[in-house]
Amino acid sequence: MNIDRKLLEHVAEVARIKLSEEEIKKFLPQLEEALEFFSKLKEVNTDDVKPSFQPVELKNAMREDKEKKCISQDDALSLTEHKKDGYFKGPRAV
Repeated sequence: MNIDRKLLEHVAEVARIKLSEEEIKKFLPQLEEALEFFSKLKEVNTDDVKPSFQPVELKNAMREDKEKKCISQDDALSLTEHKKDGYFKGPRAV
């Protein structure tokens, strides 16, 4: 793959990033290096390797459901100035 200034500018445009001339000079070799590392993945022999969609085994972390005392509505509202009619008052949504 040909990595040049045009490609870097296109990537920046797609990412909605404005790059200065100094940044282009700095990032062009870094982009080339990063893509070179990814291109090495094509060389890896993956014959007879099963796809792994979840590399870390998922387990259900369950805990016992215990009833606990909940704070009252008055206690919940006690530390805010932004309340009205027993509820939190937030900004108007249009």
